[in-house]
Amino acid sequence: MTYLLNSEAAFRFDWRRSLEEIYRGRNLSFFESSQSIPMHSHEVWVVCRGVVQLSTLHPSGDEVLVGLAFQSMPFGLPLTMLEPYQAIALSDVDLMRFTMTEIEESPELSLSIFRHLNRRLQQAESMLALVSNKRVEDRLREILLFLKKEVGQPTDGGMRLSIRLTHQHLANAISSTRVTVTRALGQLQADGWLWIDRDRHIVIAEEAV
Repeated sequence: MTYLLNSEAAFRFDWRRSLEEIYRGRNLSFFESSQSIPMHSHEVWVVCRGVVQLSTLHPSGDEVLVGLAFQSMPFGLPLTMLEPYQAIALSDVDLMRFTMTEIEESPELSLSIFRHLNRRLQQAESMLALVSNKRVEDRLREILLFLKKEVGQPTDGGMRLSIRLTHQHLANAISSTRVTVTRALGQLQADGWLWIDRDRHIVIAEEAV
């Protein structure tokens, strides 16, 4: 497992370096946390830094999280059939934009997009599996462990999530309510499974499973 994770990390680094070399001089687009990211039918974004929340809306108006785009992951209207489909910066993000024509004409870029779309597919399956769990506490644990793997940073006694999540973010992710998530988080804190640091980031204890 460690070898696979190291290989994946090396691939992300190599692809980012390749993008920088091939598209030297191309400007990155910066979006602040909570800012909406515009999308067009002929363009794909690639995350260079930060995390993007991807969501849709039910007819009732409720927002539903359908994915999180981490570093090197692509997203955009050409890659979805959902409508409406919206992207919001969950942290400060740097993005690189490509047209579908550029992707189709570059074998290297096409292969990399495919590779990271596969990561998105695996993520989507994991999220579908966790929301099928009937217990909110278990769903919350699973989404936090997933985020720990993707955006966790080692700190004293645990892993700190590098993005700051509201209770509503987590509720949307596990198809629950903010009030229920707040109660479940309080129980996890009481159990010593996690705590909140002074910057309001979640820290998951080392022994948490």
